[in-house]
Amino acid sequence: MSLCTGCATLPNVSEVIEDAPTAQNPRQIVAAKGRVLSPQKSKAIMARLKRSVDPTDILERHIAVVESVTESPLTKGNKVTLLADGQTAYAAMFKAIQKATDHVHLETYIIEDDETGRKFADLLLEKQAAGVQVNVIYDSVGSMNTPAAFFQRLGEGGIQVVEFNPLNPLKAQVNWGLTLTHRDHRKILIVDGKVAILGGINISEVYSSRPFKREHNEKAPIHWRDTDIQIEGPAVAEIQKLFLDTWRGQNGPEFSGGNHFPALKAEGNALVRLIGSTPGETNRIPFIVYVSAITFAEHSIHMTNSYFIPDEQIIQGLTDAAARGVDVKIILPGISDSRLALYAQRYHYAGLLQAGVKLYEHNTSLLHAKTAVIDKIWSTVGSTNMDFLSLLNNDEVNAVILSQGFAVEMEKMFARDLADSKQIHWEEWKKRPLLPKFREWFVNLFGRWL
Repeated sequence: MSLCTGCATLPNVSEVIEDAPTAQNPRQIVAAKGRVLSPQKSKAIMARLKRSVDPTDILERHIAVVESVTESPLTKGNKVTLLADGQTAYAAMFKAIQKATDHVHLETYIIEDDETGRKFADLLLEKQAAGVQVNVIYDSVGSMNTPAAFFQRLGEGGIQVVEFNPLNPLKAQVNWGLTLTHRDHRKILIVDGKVAILGGINISEVYSSRPFKREHNEKAPIHWRDTDIQIEGPAVAEIQKLFLDTWRGQNGPEFSGGNHFPALKAEGNALVRLIGSTPGETNRIPFIVYVSAITFAEHSIHMTNSYFIPDEQIIQGLTDAAARGVDVKIILPGISDSRLALYAQRYHYAGLLQAGVKLYEHNTSLLHAKTAVIDKIWSTVGSTNMDFLSLLNNDEVNAVILSQGFAVEMEKMFARDLADSKQIHWEEWKKRPLLPKFREWFVNLFGRWL
C-alpha cells in the first residue's frame, strides 16, 4: 500500500462490462445452510423479481458484471431491516447485543469516549462478564481522539480488542509506512453469527441527537444523518467472513471457542450480496458495482452520499443516465465536517446540472449516509463514500439488496431526505460570484487526498 493515494488508479469499468459474460441469471444463489441452488431454481427466483418491476438491465447485465469481479455470492432468504437514523440503529444494536449468548463482534472506524460510547462499553462489558465473548476492532486514525484508558477498560474486562493499523510505529504489526494510509472504515456488528448490522454509523453521540433547522439554533450540536441496515439470514455468514479476515489480518488473538458459523435458516425474501473491499485489486469492487449499476439503470437513480468527490467515470455514468431519460436525483451534504470536501463536491455541480442531473443539499443535518436505490429494485447501504480515499485506501463494506419491498422502504427514506433538502438549480448556480467558483476548482485539484 503506497503512501501516495494519487499513485493508485481506478479500473476502466467499460472494459470490465465488455469482458463480462452475458449470462442472463446469477452464476449461483446461496440459500440457507450454504446450499447452492440449481440453475433452474436461480432462474425462477430472478423471473419473479423481474415480474415485480418494470424491465431493467440491473437484474441481468449488471449481475453478470458484478459476478465477474467478486466471489461473494448472492444469498436468498434474508430479512433486511432499514435503520434510517442513528437512534434507530443504536436501539437495534443494543437489542441484538442484549440477546447475545455466544459472541459479539464489533468493527468500527470511530468509537468515542462520550455518553454513547460509554453505553456501548458498559453493555459489552456486561455481556463479556456473562460469558459472551466480545471482540472489537477499531481504527487507529478514526478513534485517535479516544483515550487509551477507554480501550484498556475493555481489555481488563476480558474483551479482546484490536487496533487496526496503529498510528504508533512501535505497535505496528507490519511495515508501518506501508499501512499508514490503509484505514478500516467499516461499521459492522455481528451477534451470535445470526444477526448483523452494517452501514455508515460510527459509535458517537453525534448520531444520537435530533435533526434541526439551523436557522432556529445556530449553536446547537449538529445532528449526523446516517443509515444502517440489519440483516438476518444466510448473508450474515458472508459478513462474518469479512470480520474474521480482518481480525486475522491484524494478528488478533486466537479465538478459544465460539460458534461463528451457526446453521442459518431463511428469515425473509431478500437477495443480498456483500461487497467487502480492501486496498489492492479487491478495493475496486465497490467502484465497479456503483458504475455498473448506474450504467444499466433504466428508470431511476436515487442516491445519497456524504463525501462526493467522484472520478470521471461516475460523472459520465450519471450524465449519460440523465441523457437517456433516467430520473437521476442525488442528495449531498449542505453541512459538512470537512469544508474542503464540501468545496470539492460543489466543483462537480455545473456539469451535472447542465446534463439534467437533479442535485439537492441536505440542510437539517450533517448528511453522512452512503445509500442508493435504482429502478425500484436494486439498493445498496454501506460505508463506501464516493471519493478516492474510500475507493482506493480503505477497508469498506456495502450490502447490495435485490428486493422490491426493501426498495420501497429506501424510496420512502429518500423522499423524507428530499423534504429536508434544498434543490440546486442551474440558473441560480451559474450566477454565483467568481471567488467560490475558483475556490472549488482549486480544492478539487487535491480531491484525491481529501
